Amino acid sequence: MKAAYINRYGGPEQLVIGERPGPECGPHDLLVQVKAASINPVDWKIRDGKLKLMIRYRMPLILGQDLSGVVVKVGSKVSRYKSGDEVFARLDKGNIGAFAQYAAIRESDAALKPSNLSHVEAASIPLVGLTAWQVMRDMVGLKSGQLALIHAGSGGVGTFAIQLGKVLGATVCTTASVKNGPLVKRLGADKVIDYRLERFEDHVKEPDFVFDTQGGETLLRSIAIAKRGGWVVSIGSVPTPRVMQEWGLPLWKQWLAAILNRKFTSLAKARGVKFDYHFMSPSGQQLAAIAKLLEDRKIVPVVDKVFRLDQAREAFAHAEAGHSVGKVVITP
Repeated sequence: MKAAYINRYGGPEQLVIGERPGPECGPHDLLVQVKAASINPVDWKIRDGKLKLMIRYRMPLILGQDLSGVVVKVGSKVSRYKSGDEVFARLDKGNIGAFAQYAAIRESDAALKPSNLSHVEAASIPLVGLTAWQVMRDMVGLKSGQLALIHAGSGGVGTFAIQLGKVLGATVCTTASVKNGPLVKRLGADKVIDYRLERFEDHVKEPDFVFDTQGGETLLRSIAIAKRGGWVVSIGSVPTPRVMQEWGLPLWKQWLAAILNRKFTSLAKARGVKFDYHFMSPSGQQLAAIAKLLEDRKIVPVVDKVFRLDQAREAFAHAEAGHSVGKVVITP
């Protein structure tokens, strides 16, 4: 089958588009013909080797974690799906490979594709949708009437998180460029802050929740303004020791994570703010709940541009440039 893969960690030049053996379908798996798959920052971080501290992959490695497609075969112990079903999923971190014509998915990670979405639209959702869901509902418990600040509102996670925040009843502020201001307002943002000309702390006072997608100085400034007892959750910084421990990584890696996070954790402690990092987990059950919101049009997908699989290098370059609005999608 045709796939986009790497033979070694490195820059964009390491991405190869060529033939690879098709995946095996285990007893708990669905073999899916991929109709569309979307790019996320984690994909080029894996390609670059930036996640080697957390997980090492065997080479050659087919990249890609989000997909939508059609089931062509089910494992012997699969009970909820059959051939011909249209599904979408975020693949397990140890079994990625969405940038290909076929992929194997654990039954527990899949959900039926929302009936009102195309495969391209559905493929844009799983990782960003599950990330926002798990942070805002499960970790933070964002409630009606609370104030949320979502950084990079026109990005993949941002466009979904703004809409989920409104579903949960929060007042949502976001950072975005002037050009993307109208989009994030249509998605529900109550206040848009031009990050190029304005400092967000001049416009948002004591938010109950800050969703950090940037890390670094932006994360420090976010902790500094968060409400005492409130939450700052990052997906753009370094994983915390808690995440390393949950992944079963050795103590020295947990200690390293503590050192790299010390300025954030120290400031959060001094401010009385709850701070953590989140690395989302696949969940077909949660995806099914997200699918209902999509079918009810309470949340809409935002797709920036679509590339063919043989244009995967161009697709990565476009996504990595950091100017895409919503998601970049690849179709076989």
